[in-house]
Amino acid sequence: MRKTILFGLLLFTMAILQAQESVDKTTTYFLIRHAEKVRENPADKNPDLNERGFQRAENWKKVLQHVSFDVIYSTNLNRTLKTAEPIAKKCNLEPIIYNPSKVDFGQFQLENEGKNVLIVGHSNTVPQFVNGLIKQQKYPEMDDAEFSHLYIVTVIGNQVTELLLYCDF
Repeated sequence: MRKTILFGLLLFTMAILQAQESVDKTTTYFLIRHAEKVRENPADKNPDLNERGFQRAENWKKVLQHVSFDVIYSTNLNRTLKTAEPIAKKCNLEPIIYNPSKVDFGQFQLENEGKNVLIVGHSNTVPQFVNGLIKQQKYPEMDDAEFSHLYIVTVIGNQVTELLLYCDF
């Protein structure tokens, strides 16, 4: 009987410690739009970055140089993958391809709990992704000429904060 009680107390203590660890984990999401793309052929659905875009991708790496990313997500297009590439190389990570229209935010947050996450998307998908993470319809689509927004969403337990920075370089 005594062993059963001790074993029960041990399990109870472990459950409390595990629950406390889960509450204290900090998850930070950094979301950016792909950099400037080549616009010479409007029919090209998968253009590369232009010269300005490659420079912006390098600048994002400088802005985020002190962030130790655990995972990087990108849509499967040249412009998003090339925007993520300098940071992915710095962090020795391979971007994970995601489909913005098929994200289950609950599952996504669970899979990335306690991590620093970079998400590279598009003018219409990045604000939508932020809205999904914060569970509010706060951010509208970006203007097509806007490439300077950095959204930062931090989750600690049930506390969610978000910040929008303008990084024009």
